[in-house]
Amino acid sequence: MAELLTPVRTTYLRTRKDGESPPVQARPATEARAVLKSPKALSADDALSVLKSQPDYDSLIAVLRFLTEKDVSSEFSIHVPGPKSAAIIHVLVSEIVPNYWTLLQQGPSAKEGESFASTPADAAFLTSSLQSVAGINAVVGHIKALVQEFKLAKRDIKRPDIDLNLQLFLHLLSVLLDGDDSIRRLWQSSTAGLADAVSKKVQSQTLISLVSSGRIISICAEASDIIADQGSPIRGRWLVSGVEYSKWIGRNITTWTLVAVIIDELLLSEAPSVGAFSQVCFHKPQTSKKVIYTLLEHLSQKFLNQLVLEDTKPVEEISAVAGVLDAVIQNDAGRKTHLLTWCCSPSGAGLGYGIGIRRAVVAVLAKDKGGITSLLEKSLNQFGDELYIKHTAILQQEAHAQVLLLSASYVAKFCPIKFTKLLRSGSYLRTISNRIASTNARARFLGMCVGEALSALVDNNTKKLDFHMDEMESAEAQWLKGLSQVSDPVGPVQSLLSSLPLSQKPTKPPQQPFQKQQFKKKQRHKPTVSEPVPKAIIEEVDSSDDEVDNLPTAAKSSDDEDSDDDPTLIQRNKPKPPVYVRDLIAFLRDSESYDKQKLAVQTAPALIRRKADYGAEVSSHAEEIARLLVGLQDKFEIANFEDLRLQSMIALVIAQPKSMAPWFARTFFEGDYSLSQRSSVLVTLGLSARELAGLETSEYKSSSSFPSKRLPEKLEQLYLESATPSGQPSSSNIKALPLNAINRIAQSLTATFLAPLAAEAADANTGPDALKLETCAARYKSRSRNRPRIRAIPNTTAAILATYFFSPLTAHFQFALRYSKPVVLNPSMLALYLQTLGIIVNAAGPSTLPLPQLTSELWDLLLRTRVHVLGDLGALKGWLLALSVLLEVNADNMRRICEEQGREVVESREWVSGVFEQTHGDDGGEENDVKMLAAGVLIKLSEAIEQYQALLLGDLLGYG
Repeated sequence: MAELLTPVRTTYLRTRKDGESPPVQARPATEARAVLKSPKALSADDALSVLKSQPDYDSLIAVLRFLTEKDVSSEFSIHVPGPKSAAIIHVLVSEIVPNYWTLLQQGPSAKEGESFASTPADAAFLTSSLQSVAGINAVVGHIKALVQEFKLAKRDIKRPDIDLNLQLFLHLLSVLLDGDDSIRRLWQSSTAGLADAVSKKVQSQTLISLVSSGRIISICAEASDIIADQGSPIRGRWLVSGVEYSKWIGRNITTWTLVAVIIDELLLSEAPSVGAFSQVCFHKPQTSKKVIYTLLEHLSQKFLNQLVLEDTKPVEEISAVAGVLDAVIQNDAGRKTHLLTWCCSPSGAGLGYGIGIRRAVVAVLAKDKGGITSLLEKSLNQFGDELYIKHTAILQQEAHAQVLLLSASYVAKFCPIKFTKLLRSGSYLRTISNRIASTNARARFLGMCVGEALSALVDNNTKKLDFHMDEMESAEAQWLKGLSQVSDPVGPVQSLLSSLPLSQKPTKPPQQPFQKQQFKKKQRHKPTVSEPVPKAIIEEVDSSDDEVDNLPTAAKSSDDEDSDDDPTLIQRNKPKPPVYVRDLIAFLRDSESYDKQKLAVQTAPALIRRKADYGAEVSSHAEEIARLLVGLQDKFEIANFEDLRLQSMIALVIAQPKSMAPWFARTFFEGDYSLSQRSSVLVTLGLSARELAGLETSEYKSSSSFPSKRLPEKLEQLYLESATPSGQPSSSNIKALPLNAINRIAQSLTATFLAPLAAEAADANTGPDALKLETCAARYKSRSRNRPRIRAIPNTTAAILATYFFSPLTAHFQFALRYSKPVVLNPSMLALYLQTLGIIVNAAGPSTLPLPQLTSELWDLLLRTRVHVLGDLGALKGWLLALSVLLEVNADNMRRICEEQGREVVESREWVSGVFEQTHGDDGGEENDVKMLAAGVLIKLSEAIEQYQALLLGDLLGYG
């Protein structure tokens, strides 16, 4: 019987002599586990002893918490290379992972192939311990050892558990590496605790070699072949696919923004290396344009967008940024051409960014007289082009006008004769004439500002151009004309280093006073006993005393935390609601804590509104909070999560409309977000515009109670059906868009638009006026109810809605439509986008001064997008709603519209007529709504054409 048994492993132990100590001095298991009762007394040696002694589940979790949770009093870090960390990682990979990985994965959120961010909490402790270069190397090395053991083993005595272990470790490796941010996490964890630059460089090179050498994919491919031969399922297949692995590397590099890192390290350091930057980024001429554009965006976002430039004085930050750009350009003709193209590009010379980056770029180009003169000539020709004036978004025209005035300042200074000849040329006169003849009020305003500013540079007070208009004396006009006096020197880069955050300054590692303060706070709460506690005096009371019965008894307090029957499940250290914005940011970032996420979304709307005007707490962190809110996921299924998140974003826009409304508009087009998140951005802009106009009131608007004293009440169900038409399949793979309030508002606007038309039709069908029995009072009441009251909105609010809500949305749409197929062309998103534009125009109202500009720009956009709404009822309904809003707010301005935009009126009437004829509208649902809207729009346009046909005669004859 004995010959039938084959040994799997044979271990030889040397006999120890009497008195000889064991080779490894390790604590006994019982002593090591006893240390776990006092976590603060735990050390790296204790953790290693527990891991080696076959720990139970609770002991393992306690050790993993010690290894992953940061403690300022602990000097050990498992991610810092060293003998102890290497020994612990080896034990984790060889002993703990084979025994506990499957058990750690058993959780409500454990799914096959899930990423590190979505693993259960206990499994996250283990993956966090191995989230370093040393940990990945240990896992890959263990997989390679198992593969080699399988190859070298005899066919008859192969270990039956090799394929199971390979499958387990492949899954672990895929979880460690999965995600678009995993390479950055590996680099940060591996270099965070290193003090010298040499060690960081070694770790960085090791990480690059590990990821890009092909070692991981080759070893995983061999392991997957073994697993496939054994008939077992393969987990982490993307690790063995060259295409998927390459895409993973590309996504990580893009997420990490490698160019931005190179900029910080090579250009914004104490010892900048411009030559190294040029060798790295400009070795391929075809990529130099993209690098320069990325550099401009990075410098603008980091240093210039936060500046408030109310005057034309030189600013140190602008001069320093110009110095960086000048050092990078290095008088290279090709790079100068890229800067020149950027200034005149249809994107608007930094669309959505402040004027600071444009001042820096023009200052660099001004070092070359030929370059700055060429920029002025191109800008002037573009600024006066009729098609450009009519079809380019006004936000882009404003940016180009700024570049034109800035370049004119330098040309008038360095080349006065050339500048004088240019202003006497036909191109300049044609530019000003085309601007003044424009039907767009904003375009005329920009043209008059440019004309007066340029004329003031060459003519004296008696001859200079002066339109004698009140708007030319406004603060905005004076600021624009003042740009022709700007002269920014190209300065050194040192001032930028002082503007860098502490974490990015190239100096010694910064102190962390916040963590030290927390540690001291915990120490103060620790009870100290300096004197012996006196014994309690016990007094015997006769229980037969009658007075005892009359004493009131204290009612038993009801504590929600003690309501659980199991005392082990009671949580005593629940976090308190955040009362500062910095605490709110910390809670939003902690995506692994249910309590913090719940408190963050519940208190954010009231907290942001309460702190809006309290110093710079909200304004200095507004963009950071917005990024966290837009990307926030409901991983814990918190009640009313979407409502609370939406109200938080609305509170941000209401608090900082001039900065946050353009940010949300840019994020909708440029951010890497899902359709659901993008739709929430549009809903935020729409509802914020209505609240600023006084049409909506949030329950958090007047909330001033302390957030810890109450929980927010259940929000009103603002969200109805999605913009996707019911029963209609979406053209893209959209699972579900979030329910939103836009449809509710759209239905209200539709009813307001169609109600008078329906009343008139009913009135016409009742017969002659003499036979009607309706009283005069009732008729007057009916007519007053049909015609909506014109709201008196302050011009400041209407100007904010036009400048910071409407213009960024339309400008970014035109730019995206010109260069790529934007996500907004998805029928569902296009319907929501057009409805949002209509809601913003409606919120601005008929009394807004920029109404002609809004009308012209939105009408052009509608005619441009009509080809994209055909075939989808939801998009078509959004298109008709936006046009109906235009007609409604311009009810008293139809003469002006027919005079200035007659061709658009006639063309829209013809197109809507075709839509009406092709729509059946007998289903009583979405199609019927579209037909009713088309009929209403058609009636309004036909009435305008009939009434003002004399004005339209020229356009009617030329319309084909």
